[in-house]
This record gives sequence, structure tokens and C-alpha cells, in this order.
Amino acid sequence: MDKSCVLECPADCIYEGARTLYINPDECVDCGACKLVCRVEAIEYETDLDDDDLWHLEDNAAFFQTVLPGRTEPLGSPGGAQTVGRVGVDTPRVAAMPVRDHVDH
Repeated sequence: MDKSCVLECPADCIYEGARTLYINPDECVDCGACKLVCRVEAIEYETDLDDDDLWHLEDNAAFFQTVLPGRTEPLGSPGGAQTVGRVGVDTPRVAAMPVRDHVDH
């Protein structure tokens, strides 16, 4: 989970789950600053997603619109990730994904 995008985001709309970052679609201003600095190429414009990757859009939105494990209400649009801090949980789909071994070279 590279966080170079978080530092670059002028809208403070990138929230931290347990294993991944989520961009709040209602708070994002679509400036592209995060995509330009993402060292792991994890950010794509929704119009550039392949059909196999469209699930990411729905899952990302679910992070804000559904009640996540251990929470009592949806996160919604709280007006900035810094005020919320690390959320620490992921959507069920991301949480169920196998953990990849990371090797630094």
C-alpha cells in the first residue's frame, strides 16, 4: 500500500482501509494528481478500466456506502481522510483476497 497518492491529493479524498486505499467518489475532484504520482500504478480513470476490472468501481464505492465490518454506519462523505484517520477495515471483497508476499529488490 504505497501512499504517495495520499500526499498529492488536493481533495484529501483517499482513505486508508486495512490492506488498500479507497478514493471517495463523492469527494474526488478528478484532477488526476494521485494517478500521476502512484508508484505502483494502482489508480486508473474509470473510463480506462477493462471489463474485468470494473468490479473495483463498485467495491470502492461500497467502502463508503455500506456498513463495513466492525462499524455501525457507512463512512459516507466525512469531508476528508485526515479528519477520519485510518479506517482499518476493508470491503468484504478486498478482505477475502489472498495476501500476496511482497519482496523488495
